[in-house]
Amino acid sequence: MDALFKKTIEEQRDKIIKKWFNQTVDSYPPDTAAFLKRQKDPFANPVGRTASRTLSALFDALTGETDREKLESILDPLIKIRALQNFTPSQAVFFVHGLKKIIRDLFPDSKKSAVLADLLDFESRIDSVGFIAFDLYMEKREKVYHLKALEVRNRTFTVFERAGLVAEPSPEEFEKFGDDPAAGA
Repeated sequence: MDALFKKTIEEQRDKIIKKWFNQTVDSYPPDTAAFLKRQKDPFANPVGRTASRTLSALFDALTGETDREKLESILDPLIKIRALQNFTPSQAVFFVHGLKKIIRDLFPDSKKSAVLADLLDFESRIDSVGFIAFDLYMEKREKVYHLKALEVRNRTFTVFERAGLVAEPSPEEFEKFGDDPAAGA
């Protein structure tokens, strides 16, 4: 990364992160977005706090050197939240790609300037983070669906049990089917 490019985005760090945060929370319904932007208390607004911390750490990771494991640990808290909410996969991870326009706007003449290669390199890094975010999102959604299926199964079993429709098999039934619980097999 060229020194001028890196210096420019690091000098604009707080402004970039604020725009990125606003863009991210704008993916929520208007009332929720307004609350997330307005409420600064981390206990009253854990989603806003998590988004702010994640975006800040992610920006720092993108401007430095980092590995996939570190990026996953940075993304994990926000992706967990978005996996539980009513977002499509593309909506849930789009916040990562939203950073591209914010950075491009810092360099309006980038197509004619020496920063074009750095801008394209930075956008490529953002794309890589987007893929990691998508992988994490799908992992979290699979876990949510698995937990929901277990909950339905457990509720169904409890209802059947209370209705007297479930009973422990007798020793004769175990012998009949060849399963001996006392044998531990």
